[in-house]
Amino acid sequence: MKLFIGLDVSSTKLDTCFLTSDSTILFETSVSNDLLGASEIKEQTLDYIKQFTFTRVVIGMEATGKYSSLLALFFHEDEELRSHGVETTVENPRNIQRFMKVFTEDKNDRLDAFHIADYLRLERFNTSPIKEEQYVALQSLTRARFELIQDMTRTKQHFLNILYMKCNVLQHELKSEKGSTSAFSSTIIELFTTEYTLDDIGYMPLEQLVDLLQEKGRGRFRQPENLAKRLQKAVRNSYRLGKTVQNSIDSVLASQVRIIRTYKEEIKALDKAIVAILDVIPESKSLLSIPGVGPVYTAGILAEVGQIDRFATQAKLAKYAGLYWPKNQSGNFEKESTPLSKQGNRYLRYYLIEATNSVKRHLPEYSEYYQKKFQEVPKHQHKRALALTARKFVRLVDKQLRDHQLYTPPRSVIERS
Repeated sequence: MKLFIGLDVSSTKLDTCFLTSDSTILFETSVSNDLLGASEIKEQTLDYIKQFTFTRVVIGMEATGKYSSLLALFFHEDEELRSHGVETTVENPRNIQRFMKVFTEDKNDRLDAFHIADYLRLERFNTSPIKEEQYVALQSLTRARFELIQDMTRTKQHFLNILYMKCNVLQHELKSEKGSTSAFSSTIIELFTTEYTLDDIGYMPLEQLVDLLQEKGRGRFRQPENLAKRLQKAVRNSYRLGKTVQNSIDSVLASQVRIIRTYKEEIKALDKAIVAILDVIPESKSLLSIPGVGPVYTAGILAEVGQIDRFATQAKLAKYAGLYWPKNQSGNFEKESTPLSKQGNRYLRYYLIEATNSVKRHLPEYSEYYQKKFQEVPKHQHKRALALTARKFVRLVDKQLRDHQLYTPPRSVIERS
């Protein structure tokens, strides 16, 4: 006989159902979502283990973010429960909801706990995303970094929108001067957000503007004269605004620049903390040995994956990340084009794709694969090719973590070089 314990988790309480493999409800209760409530469930579980001979005991709950993460870690890390082989799993809420709709349209916390236990009873649940403590610590840092990156990206877009109001031709001219600089370079930001007016830049003697660019850019511009000409062209061809509006725009631009710089400083601080934790995780060396995969990408992947043994195959790892394409087949019909599923772990997907984008610049095997996929379709070429290349990269990540070895290039690459 087996025991399945379903927990319906909210911010304040835990509705619990103890269900056996023959569908017998042993006990139902509601306790507080805190250490005392979780300890009650633990003691009740241990009591039933003493009373019955269970071949398997599983504690399961839906993923409800911060409400379920501490609870799952409590059960997973408890030495007494682990000594009896008690498993803890956190399931995708969508799977539970689909399962519940098959049997009833009613919904309350007691029923939810029963249906979670009943779902577990079928033993079709996926790999639990619960990880050891060092991975949880790493995850808090890498996820915080992810959120900062997203916030900074939104701030940068707002900056570009406001910059367009000030000098609407600037971004076009900078793009046409490919590889020269961007609107976020310190030189451009200083020119367009400090004491210089548009007329100062637009009608400054060319030689003086070239010298200014070289001074601000510390001589890094290869063709400063061409850049100076494009900047002046952008200024002269842009709309002019009244002084009141121009002053307000300058204030907003200066504010956005300060915010972006703050984000960059905070991201650097997180990167430093990430490296410190990464040093105590042995598996990190396997991923760090892959050209293009630095400490941040390694940490982001390990934080979400945890122990690779939690995933039976590389396909399950890819599915967990949402890097898979669901089949659509009925009878003799099978849809040729299916969209990428994005129901997986968005943090893992982000770090895998970012790492892939870096790896393809270092490893010819991945660069060639990316180019091949890029040329297969006329639309959404980059996103599609990068996602497919990331799926290929998952296989490498899986192999490196399972083998606990440093990266060695394929024989074909060695022979070519």
